[in-house]
Amino acid sequence: MLIRQLTLALLLALALVSVPGTALIANAAGGLAYCKDDIARLCAGVPPGGGRIIDCLKQHEMEMSVGCAKTLKAMKAKMSQ
Repeated sequence: MLIRQLTLALLLALALVSVPGTALIANAAGGLAYCKDDIARLCAGVPPGGGRIIDCLKQHEMEMSVGCAKTLKAMKAKMSQ
């Protein structure tokens, strides 16, 4: 019985650690929900924080989706106000 409970706890812990992947990336990058697929595709190895994901997206400006480009443009306009 104890082994079963420990196994279940371990599996739940592993699921909690591994499942959020791209959701964590999108949340860490701020309001970039429309960019989550682009972040996963273009900036997969970039750790969040310090503006690194935004910089990566800017470097891949011509490759990103329209929704992501619009989101970045809106963020830039909002920051300049």
